[in-house]
Amino acid sequence: MSQLRTVQVLGGGSAGSSAHVGSLAAGLVARGVQVTVCAPAAVDRAYDFTATGARFLPVPRRSDPAAVAALRAACTGADVVHAHGLHAAARTALALSGRAVPLVTTWHTRRYAEGARRQILHLLERRAARAAAVVLAPSSDLVDRARERGARDARLAPTAAPPAHRDGAVDAGKVRAELGAVERPLLMAVGSLVPHHGFGTLLDAARAWRRLDPVPLLVVAGEGRDREALQRRIRDEELPVSLIGSREGVEELVAAADLALLSSRWEGRSLLAQEALRSGVPLVATAVGGVPELVGEAAELVPYGNAEAFARTVVRLLGDPAARTRLAEAGRVQAAGWPTEDDTIAHVLSVYDELAQPLATGRAR
Repeated sequence: MSQLRTVQVLGGGSAGSSAHVGSLAAGLVARGVQVTVCAPAAVDRAYDFTATGARFLPVPRRSDPAAVAALRAACTGADVVHAHGLHAAARTALALSGRAVPLVTTWHTRRYAEGARRQILHLLERRAARAAAVVLAPSSDLVDRARERGARDARLAPTAAPPAHRDGAVDAGKVRAELGAVERPLLMAVGSLVPHHGFGTLLDAARAWRRLDPVPLLVVAGEGRDREALQRRIRDEELPVSLIGSREGVEELVAAADLALLSSRWEGRSLLAQEALRSGVPLVATAVGGVPELVGEAAELVPYGNAEAFARTVVRLLGDPAARTRLAEAGRVQAAGWPTEDDTIAHVLSVYDELAQPLATGRAR
């Protein structure tokens, strides 16, 4: 069989999906696959896909005829096209209309919408699911959701943890001093400040643990439209919480913490959870989405939106060093068993080969 040709399609290019495509492109190119990445130009400026050995073609995140035609032209001659995210999947399905080339889609995350937009989201998911030859997802609940939306073939995909970017050991004392937590417990949360990340629940919980002596400090790294409202609550209620905005080197902040907190309404393979377990930092997280699969018995899980359960669990762990040590050790063991980049690339390549083989046989005839 001749060299396999694939096209990877990104929409807006979230950090997780863009990093995944970069890793995938590098691994596929190293295995002799011809890779083209289609994404908005700004995404390539941030992730430099050409450095992986892939070809890059700028395609805007739009569904107008010109953008769809550009994507259709980019996919000409491909053996397999792989779209990442719902919007990219829907646009790619439109671009491939009438062509026999198989479409693989990866649902990296679950989206939420209210009111009329909820119905639009439902239709988008159904279109993306039904257009794909195979839907890949990082968690079992997303696989089930794709099947509910009409996917012919939906599979759980091994997804590698992002590589660690720390150079040497973390100077925890220095990090804690910078954050204002020298002689008090440090609790760390990370994520965009939007409703589905549940930071309001953490502020509710902070009212309970501020009775401790010394009072723990919750540090939240991230930006978003809820920042002003959260900051107002912190000020008005005198909560021991610090919003520090978006920060590079978040893994160092997590590694310096006594506890990591994840309060989201849904997560697939949470970057915070992965960094916490890999660093041996005890994690308290909501039992949602792919989190239970990811962490196993190596974290304390609480119901989403339950501030009382969050506060109670945090207070208990802060008062039990032995329990924190057990979680830290279990976290490192759990992280050691996660899929590697080689596992991820081998799995995707096996899907491509499976789909491309019938096409190659047909051409030979």
